[in-house]
Amino acid sequence: MAGLLVIGITGGVGAGKSSILTYLKNRYDAKVLEADSIGRVMMMPGGRTYGRIVAEYGEEILNEDKTINSKKVAEIVFNNKKGLKSINEIVHPEVVSFLSERIAAEKLEAVVSNEKTRIACIEAALLFEGGADHLCDEIWYIYASEETRIERLKMSRGYSEEKSISIMRNQMSEEEFREKCDYCIDNDKDLTDVYRQIDERMSFIISGAPEGRDEIC
Repeated sequence: MAGLLVIGITGGVGAGKSSILTYLKNRYDAKVLEADSIGRVMMMPGGRTYGRIVAEYGEEILNEDKTINSKKVAEIVFNNKKGLKSINEIVHPEVVSFLSERIAAEKLEAVVSNEKTRIACIEAALLFEGGADHLCDEIWYIYASEETRIERLKMSRGYSEEKSISIMRNQMSEEEFREKCDYCIDNDKDLTDVYRQIDERMSFIISGAPEGRDEIC
């Protein structure tokens, strides 16, 4: 394989996508683009979405330093389907536009540097809903059981079980993820096994095997 391969990394909250990205970055020198991080930067003063978000929700969502208070925004949108839809309509197109620009730049760099293989990863829980899936050559679903995800969210973010479940219910189901994605990484096991799964898939990709949906998902 030559040029740039773009892998979409998606899955429900608490699935452990970050550990997958860290391994891909360290082991395969993958360029990692995280949609949530990009979205947060765009919400900073002067960012692509800052003005529209303030116009939509009012200055009461601002901190004293005029930065957006993300907790206040979350309280508004996650308890209101209309509010969630409106902020997604503001943020998602801008994030996808930025990702498209970065992918184009990575592809050009791969050509200029004559690299045999360059990997870029787009991580987004809402990869399909946000419209970034069309930027990807293949998409991995990072799976973990609901019980595992709840425990991870309790430990890493201090979420209650009720809050974790509420967020999960606003995301795609396991069945939907499996139907839409090309490959599945089972992250309900120990990391040694997870890394083995990644290495097997990357070996398949880099070897230039024929394209096609993998039955494992």
